[in-house]
Amino acid sequence: MTGLIDVHAHIVLEGTMGAAGPCGPEIGAHDDGTPWFRVGGYQLDGVAYRGSLFIELDMRLEAMDAQGIAVQALSPNPLSYLHFIEPQLAIDFCRRHNDDLAAAVAAHPDRFVGLAALPMQDVDAACTELQRAVRDLGLLAGYTGTDFGTPLDDPALDQLWSLCTELDVPHFLHPTQSGIDGPLLDPRLRRWDLDLVLEYSYEETVAVATLVFGGVTERHPDLDLCLSHGGGTTPVLLSKLRKLAERRPAAPEWIKEPGVFDRALSRLWFDCHITGPAELNLALEQYGTDRLVYGTNFGGWDRGTGPDVADLAETLNANATRLLRL
Repeated sequence: MTGLIDVHAHIVLEGTMGAAGPCGPEIGAHDDGTPWFRVGGYQLDGVAYRGSLFIELDMRLEAMDAQGIAVQALSPNPLSYLHFIEPQLAIDFCRRHNDDLAAAVAAHPDRFVGLAALPMQDVDAACTELQRAVRDLGLLAGYTGTDFGTPLDDPALDQLWSLCTELDVPHFLHPTQSGIDGPLLDPRLRRWDLDLVLEYSYEETVAVATLVFGGVTERHPDLDLCLSHGGGTTPVLLSKLRKLAERRPAAPEWIKEPGVFDRALSRLWFDCHITGPAELNLALEQYGTDRLVYGTNFGGWDRGTGPDVADLAETLNANATRLLRL
């Protein structure tokens, strides 16, 4: 294969505008022409979706060719997970999203694969939609936020994790800003758009810790879970998390034996959309390369900030082929 496989590439689908009722999504422009995108109580200013590669597939393909990307796994826009709205509205929105996503993939099957939106406020409905998305639409995985009101290690989610294994598909976890369709985590994070960095990293790190300490990777050893942005601050905090597992009374007994924490962590996957070579090197040192895949946040605000992965391209592609069952 010539070019990279990009597993971190969000898409905005025109047909989903207004599909979540009062929550939108909605695209518009201010009087001065500055574009905005609204979902629920959150408005993103200054990002043009219409007429951009987020919606226009031809523009996306041109940009992919220019950046040496052979295949992209198209995933839901994090602003439109809508995990806290009324369940039936979320179910209807996800069905519309996944139908339109499947159509986009079918238009260019040699360049795109699709990752399905799931209504996580209703786990039974999420399982039903994942089965439909995989078996009927040909999508390759579920793609959700890290917070939807049910902890990732809750027994209620075991049916979803078991279904992923049964269907032989991975599951992707990527955070979003709070305050869109649920409570705001911390108003300080809205200053200077800090939520795009600090809240995302916090959510990713909490997700890793929950999956490991909560025993998800132990109960489901064949489950492939992939987290965005290298797992947030996990590489920086890894030694402390390991000691927490081994020493603190709150840690479950099964994880206290040396080496067990690392075994549980080693079952997770991470994309390497990590800003800067120093940060990537730290992730490589802490995780190794066996479960690292390429990601770009294609077209996003932090585009072009990822490290050079030319030396890792063959390994990253082989890993992505394995993770996505290509």
